[in-house]
Amino acid sequence: MTSEANGYTADYDEEEQIDLQAELDAGFADIELKYAVDTQQGFENVIVVDNTPIVDDSKKDLLLKRLREKFVNSGAPIEEDRIQMPWDDEAKTNKGFLFLTYPTAQEAENALRALDGLAFGKKNTLYANRFGDIERYANLPVGEGELPTGWRDKPYVEKEHLRSWLADPAGRDQYLTFRDQEVNILWNGRNGSAEPLRDTDGKVVKNSKWGELYLQWSPLGTYLASLHRVGVALWSGPKLDGPVGVHMLRFTHPGVRLVQFSPCENYLVTWAEEPLENYEDHANPALRETFSADDEGSQYVVWDVKTCRVLRTFAAEKPVQKGDEPPRLQWPAFKWSPDDKYVARCLVNQAIQVYELPSMGLLDKKTIKIEGVQDFEWCPMSEKDWEARKAGKGRECMFVYWQPEAANQPARVSVMGIPSRNVLRSKNLFNVTDCKFYWQNQGDYLCVKVDRHARKAKSKKATFCNLELFRVREKDFPIEVIEHKDYVPQFAWEPQGNRFAIVSSNDPNYGQQIPGVVVKYNIDFYQLDTKKGDFACIRHLDGKMANTLIWSPKGRHIVLATIGSSTKYDIEFWDLDLTTDDNPSRREAEPGANVTLLGTGEHYGITDIAWDPSGRYLATSASAWRQSPEPGFKIFDFKGTELVANQLDRFKQFLWRSRPPTLLSKDTQRKVRKELKEYSRQFDEDDAAEENRGSAEKLAQRQRDIAEWDAWRSRNVSKLADARKSRGKEIHKAVEHVEEEEKVEEWIEELIDETEEVVV
Repeated sequence: MTSEANGYTADYDEEEQIDLQAELDAGFADIELKYAVDTQQGFENVIVVDNTPIVDDSKKDLLLKRLREKFVNSGAPIEEDRIQMPWDDEAKTNKGFLFLTYPTAQEAENALRALDGLAFGKKNTLYANRFGDIERYANLPVGEGELPTGWRDKPYVEKEHLRSWLADPAGRDQYLTFRDQEVNILWNGRNGSAEPLRDTDGKVVKNSKWGELYLQWSPLGTYLASLHRVGVALWSGPKLDGPVGVHMLRFTHPGVRLVQFSPCENYLVTWAEEPLENYEDHANPALRETFSADDEGSQYVVWDVKTCRVLRTFAAEKPVQKGDEPPRLQWPAFKWSPDDKYVARCLVNQAIQVYELPSMGLLDKKTIKIEGVQDFEWCPMSEKDWEARKAGKGRECMFVYWQPEAANQPARVSVMGIPSRNVLRSKNLFNVTDCKFYWQNQGDYLCVKVDRHARKAKSKKATFCNLELFRVREKDFPIEVIEHKDYVPQFAWEPQGNRFAIVSSNDPNYGQQIPGVVVKYNIDFYQLDTKKGDFACIRHLDGKMANTLIWSPKGRHIVLATIGSSTKYDIEFWDLDLTTDDNPSRREAEPGANVTLLGTGEHYGITDIAWDPSGRYLATSASAWRQSPEPGFKIFDFKGTELVANQLDRFKQFLWRSRPPTLLSKDTQRKVRKELKEYSRQFDEDDAAEENRGSAEKLAQRQRDIAEWDAWRSRNVSKLADARKSRGKEIHKAVEHVEEEEKVEEWIEELIDETEEVVV
């Protein structure tokens, strides 16, 4: 009984234990399933922050508090329980890095951009990386975790100076020509003479890959951007066609069609018509490493030029309401502040988004909501502004924007300061059709060209124009209004000056494509009257065919050109300060008296026109891309003298290479102008030496040619004599005829007497 009972009990206990173990196993399985890490998802929401200060246990809480405050101020807030600080038990200090776990991968990506390179105190700079990237780089398939053999023996290749082309002894400028698939870079010499660019080894700089799409110089001339179907390449240094990494930087963006540099060349924006795809499993490793799954659907990519790293991607602007057509592409879609500190884009009718560089986070973590905003433009900075900025002073960045009329509210133009977001000046406008902004290149003046319509006009077609002129350097930004009864299609400020020129037209055929009909324009030059403080017209040109204005980069000279016409293609060269009178008071008393036509030219089928950086030469081109009947280019001097004329089939581009601002101080520049006569003598001597050198070279070349001919003839005569002698033929020498001396007889006639007889 007992044994049976005991046996039954033992069997029962064993079965119960099995059931209990099964329940425990099932429970653990649920727990493991609940807290298991998805290997497919990875650790996209975890980032690692390096280079944090090393502290002991007494300062641990204070360090975490300061770090959290820094994260919040930088736009990457995180809860305290999501921060993990590894600890060294032996040293009793932290290990100098943190793990930050964000709720989503997108928040982690935003935090990565905000925290990488963030300054923490005076001695520490924080560096952020994705946790998955660290694991991936640690497991690279290179041997058994060892570096490639011979990497220590690889010589260090120092990059040559990126602006070495500025050291040309003659101070020449460069230009680029693109014909068919051939790209040439040439030095522009005296009287239009051209010399191909050569590297330090004397080899002509050329690259067969440049001609795939089109080319573009950076704003300061440091880089040459070539666009390809797989991305953008930047070429720099004396060897523009040099190897990857030394003279070429790659930016992978499939289908790229447009590219834009920031003013200081630190950043780059690329655009492609086709949105980015998910390249996680793509066969091209460059695409896998460049873009993540979060970049899918984006068309704009913002790059850091020096590191070739993606800072942020953006999708195209979407319609405000469902069913509306997508907004028309406006390029550039992103506009940069002159110091590369901010980049902004306008969401039409909604807001302006301002991003800080290099984190690419929104300024103050929010957009600037402006109802109905249509467009905006940053204010440039002068040399004085740059100097003040270096000293920690000076005015903040500014941009101007406008809002159209809505309900009972008038249209408005406003100037806003960044980063304060303070509205520094605003002006109400009425009967507005459109507004265009024109900043003077030093940021001294702003012109808002307001196209207006008559109040009773139902079509709201622009019938006249107002010029709202802001004097930005003066207190409260005083505004002067100049009204025009005609439409003004062109406006241009004089660089570094207080003059501007406009093109206006009251021709009823304006804007219509009528064969054989030529639209006439009026040209007006305005100058600031220093005594009255207002802008006054100093010269009016009536009945001109020119529809395009282009000032010289140095001011004073301006070109009027007719572009886009099938019958007229004139070019006029004007000087606004041509005078032989050294009395400045007289020149000021008669403004406009010195406006003089220097010369005229023509270029059939002209499509583009550009001054060189020195303001001494003007290039006009006719591009086959715009279906010009006679593709090619011409180069004129500032007086209108034609120096070069090349008509080339399948010609596409002509580009002057830009120059950075001068490094000479204002005092040094004044000294150069004061001693210009001394320099001019030296230049005249150099020109004369160049001409003499050219003549001497021609004479020496002719003498070399004659010597070569004489040597060739003597060799052949010697060979002929040897051949005759070997054949036993007598060699007849030429008989020399001695001419007898000529006897010269001299006859002298003398009149002895003369008589005169009269015959009856």
